[in-house]
Amino acid sequence: MISFDTDGHRFNFRAVAVITARDHVLLHMLEGDEYWSLPGGRVEAGEDAATAVAREMREELDIQVKVGRLLWIVENFFTGGGRPHHEVGLYFATEVPPDARILDFSMRHPGNEQGRKLEFAWFNRHELASIDARPAFLRHALAQDPLQFAHVVNRDNGSVA
Repeated sequence: MISFDTDGHRFNFRAVAVITARDHVLLHMLEGDEYWSLPGGRVEAGEDAATAVAREMREELDIQVKVGRLLWIVENFFTGGGRPHHEVGLYFATEVPPDARILDFSMRHPGNEQGRKLEFAWFNRHELASIDARPAFLRHALAQDPLQFAHVVNRDNGSVA
């Protein structure tokens, strides 16, 4: 995976799935965290970002997805584990098969991230202001109809450019 320490920062190259259905978006929470985020993970050396999204969805949910167009390029600056992070993420519109179990909105779905539990849940795209979703720009960006391409610079102090 492309993740390394440099100049006092942890750098990550992340690929992200934006899965929407019936005006809802699929988010997940990692065991021990107190916030929701979009599913995805770090890109491996020699791997393109769209392939990384498909691999992460197989690993986390045991599901085959169709990775679509690039929605956002996100430069995300945040503090995690007591140290500053600089993350570059490519966020893709992603589809799940119409008969996929994950499309059951009435329940939360278990997942796995390298032995740590994940919880997946659907949220109405227009009601995200009431939850802690990170990066923070998601609460506004996911409510747009239709989802528009953008380059986003997000800082965990709340500023978005």
